[in-house]
Amino acid sequence: MGIFDFLSGQFIDVIHWTDDSRDTMVWRFEREGHEIKYGAKLTVREGQAAVFVHEGQLADVFTPGLYMLETNNMPIMTSLQHWDHGFKSPFKSEVYFVNTTRFNDLKWGTKNPIIARDPEFGPVRLRAFGTYSIRVTDAARFLIEIVGTDGEFTMDEISFQIRNIIVQEVSRVLASSGIPVLDMAANTADLSKLVAGEVSTTIMAYGLTMPEMYIENISLPPAVEQALDKRTSMGLAGDLGKFTQYSAAEAMTAAANNPAGGGMAAGLGAGMGMAMAQQMASQGPWGAAPAAQAQAPVAPPPPPVEHVWHIAENGQTRGPFSRAALGRMATSGELSRDSYVWTAGQDGWLRAEDVTELAQLFTVLPPPPPGA
Repeated sequence: MGIFDFLSGQFIDVIHWTDDSRDTMVWRFEREGHEIKYGAKLTVREGQAAVFVHEGQLADVFTPGLYMLETNNMPIMTSLQHWDHGFKSPFKSEVYFVNTTRFNDLKWGTKNPIIARDPEFGPVRLRAFGTYSIRVTDAARFLIEIVGTDGEFTMDEISFQIRNIIVQEVSRVLASSGIPVLDMAANTADLSKLVAGEVSTTIMAYGLTMPEMYIENISLPPAVEQALDKRTSMGLAGDLGKFTQYSAAEAMTAAANNPAGGGMAAGLGAGMGMAMAQQMASQGPWGAAPAAQAQAPVAPPPPPVEHVWHIAENGQTRGPFSRAALGRMATSGELSRDSYVWTAGQDGWLRAEDVTELAQLFTVLPPPPPGA
């Protein structure tokens, strides 16, 4: 990965690094026991930083540019070596190149569901996943806190730790946001910025920052999603009667097209078709009920209960007699106005002419003559 030249002998004259791995964050320049020549050329390309470590102590940090390694370019190294301005001896130091470009399209996701309280559904379990990018902003701190003496440090070695921090912040933000589950998709951009800010505050101690972080999806458990799908289907169905007809037609088509069903499937489809035809015929053309069926005739009231009567004569009772029979008896003289009668619900015996229903029987007869 590194390209370096040697002077004749054992002094290093050129120090630089070209990265073709796309995932290396830190690479140590291999000097293979040789000393670095005083005045050697150091090339730091854009997206890189070079950190000198001398005898285990962090020395100078170089940003992008071309440098001649002399005392005026290495103030910390000069003080560590106790060089004076005329000293030009070779020296032994370790040089670490740090990649300061963005590492993009890194994945994160929740291993276990996040328990949150939804205003509409109550307690729910949420899952979330997305992508993020990371970059080194403080090469010296990153080298001290994370890399140590690792000669080649890749993104995979720290991505697990970064994902844990993201999941922790996502869980906290989603659980305390108070945003309904059905509205979270419309707020993922704001939630992402909030989480990225919280994560950047934590990883700043590592010399890192998070330029971008995206929440691509927030999902519910499969059982809850199925319930939501049914609820949505009911809303789209509208008229449940028509939806039932449509579902029966779909089932009939599926049964007819199922070769495994054989005759049973054909019979089932035919039966369902006949049932639908009868139902649609009873509803008239266009699936609507006829006017006669829509306005059913009003049933007549039940007929009145006919009373039967008993007659008291000479301490004896006769009957029961219907009103028609009492009418005939009134005509023949067997029943007079003064005859006592009784029927169920009547308070004691009454004279026939005092009973409203029987008084009409005597209006067709002339009253008794005067003096009778």
